[in-house]
Amino acid sequence: MINSFVEEMQLRGYLNQCTDLEKLKKISNKPIIGYIGFDCTANSLHVGSLLQIMVFRLMQKYGHKPIVLLGGGTTLIGDPSGKDQTRKILKEKEINKNITNIKKIFLKLLNFKQKKIKPEFVNNLNWLRSLNYINFLREIGKHFTINKMLTFDSVKLRLEREQSLSYMEFNYMILQAFDFFQLFKKRKCILQIGGSDQWGNIVNGVELIRKLTNQSSLGLTTPLIVTSSGKKMGKTEKGSIWLDKKLISHYDYYQFWRNTNDDDVVKFLKYFTELPINEIDNLSTKEKNINKLKEILAFETTKILHGKKLAEEAKKTSKETFSGTGVSKNLPLIKLDKRETINGFNLINVLTKNNILSSNNEVRRMIKSRGIKINDEIVSDTSDVNSIKIDLSKPNKISIGKKRHYLIKVY
Repeated sequence: MINSFVEEMQLRGYLNQCTDLEKLKKISNKPIIGYIGFDCTANSLHVGSLLQIMVFRLMQKYGHKPIVLLGGGTTLIGDPSGKDQTRKILKEKEINKNITNIKKIFLKLLNFKQKKIKPEFVNNLNWLRSLNYINFLREIGKHFTINKMLTFDSVKLRLEREQSLSYMEFNYMILQAFDFFQLFKKRKCILQIGGSDQWGNIVNGVELIRKLTNQSSLGLTTPLIVTSSGKKMGKTEKGSIWLDKKLISHYDYYQFWRNTNDDDVVKFLKYFTELPINEIDNLSTKEKNINKLKEILAFETTKILHGKKLAEEAKKTSKETFSGTGVSKNLPLIKLDKRETINGFNLINVLTKNNILSSNNEVRRMIKSRGIKINDEIVSDTSDVNSIKIDLSKPNKISIGKKRHYLIKVY
């Protein structure tokens, strides 16, 4: 039987580094408060942030309270960690809009019903905006040395690659450390959690708290998620896999997980589902059909984000599409005006206009490689792609490669 937050973190592979693991094990026997910071550079989080959210869910399972720090202040600066170049500078109005949308994701994924573990949203702009620069340098800046800051990967790697690092970005790690100090002082937050690229920033926060208060705090990181093919988690040929249902359908989300590489399936079952560890171990030992495990992974991950009903619908749609029964009514839609079908529709325009393929050239390359089908018939490079005719008396499907399928809806 698993008895603690830390024990299950380790068993699931969530724990990468910790500033004092033995102390964390000891204090987490009682409720603690921990935070994760999210910069708000887009109007949704994507799958790359999902592991941190799963850690929050695990904290709540064991009676701990999460603080969701939405970086209205630090997003104005830009985190250099893991980046090759300076981020685009966003206006405060854009950041506030992103914060509003990102909050909705947490409202769906975390438990807000139980008072003791109810997550708290904070925006670091509330304390960063009012900082006096001279006072900040004298009281906070004096605790940081350039020598040490240059050793952290977020800075060192950029400099080694001779890529520009602005003075503004260089200050980011000090601001993040100050965030932890503020939450420690005002909200009794004792733990900061982040991805592995945040280790240096987290250590700075722990040390700043010690220097300013002579008290101890803790930091831990989760591992960097890279698929067995070497790709960064959540990136596909279509772009990021978002956690906002307005940006990705439940079917496409299901298919993303259903298409997981064989070597990643068991690891992702532990990372991104809440199936008990012993059940996952039993499944991985007894279940010889890797596709069955992928279906379990896809269903469980989709259930967490979209709910059980839509997860079951996505599973049914996937089976109908890939089991030879033809066209499912629940496939993602491509909408066509009936007037477009009278003399046949322009396939290139339809695929680019609906953001299914990125450019005319990409459509032509897919056609040349026999990668596009209409109703399971290959569109060849001799086809008249400017006037594709379909039978409106039956459902019609467009397939891109083996795994992406769309239902044509004429209105």
